[in-house]
Amino acid sequence: MDTEAPHTQRGHSSPEKGDGRPRSAFSRQGRSGGRTAGGRPLTWRRAGVLGVICTVFLLLFSNFVVQPFLIPSRSMEPTLQVGDRVLVNKLAYRFGEQPRRGDVVVFDGTGSFVRERPEGNPIGTVLHGAASALGLAEPSDTDFVKRVVGVGGDDVVCCDAGGRVAVNGVPLAEPYLHPGDAPSTVPFRIVVPLGTLWVMGDHRSQSRDSRDHLGEPGGGMVPVEKVIGRADWIGWPLSRWESVGGSHG
Repeated sequence: MDTEAPHTQRGHSSPEKGDGRPRSAFSRQGRSGGRTAGGRPLTWRRAGVLGVICTVFLLLFSNFVVQPFLIPSRSMEPTLQVGDRVLVNKLAYRFGEQPRRGDVVVFDGTGSFVRERPEGNPIGTVLHGAASALGLAEPSDTDFVKRVVGVGGDDVVCCDAGGRVAVNGVPLAEPYLHPGDAPSTVPFRIVVPLGTLWVMGDHRSQSRDSRDHLGEPGGGMVPVEKVIGRADWIGWPLSRWESVGGSHG
């Protein structure tokens, strides 16, 4: 009888609970655990939705503004190294500006460097494309990164009496060339058609570029409309964060 009496006296309206704290305050404190700052519980479903929204935003940003591009080969050393992620500015040529000599560009080589886009599993292609757009996977086999050496109307020759590439009779200073590489071991002289580009890698001995497609349809020229964007910065690894730059007029 004595043990039941305190319980009966407190009843459900008692303002205290054992330790002297009001029951209502204790209850509110207990219910607040596991909630976000906005007052809603962070569930797996909500976290998944937020993840999808963030991924869609990044894909849209990558598709229209800046795309990370994973460097897969040594053709642009020492400027770009295997594993670098360069940030490709897709707005660089969207408002009337044209690629200039010295720009490092990413382009779709379909029809110039490769004859046609290879067929593959559609789902696998989409997934790989999404991973590539986020810089998580190597780019498509039809995407290339090279340096613009000649633009429409340029007379490009290699090599002059000093062993240098000359454009419109003016020898190029090419400080970006890989140490020990000649400007070109393949002699050539071409006039770049309007609306196209003559492109070469910085590691000339390791680069398959416009020189390797001279005898093919298109003559190794890349249509300006196939340029995806300009590589402006090395974004990863952080130890190599720097501007790509390199325009020579």
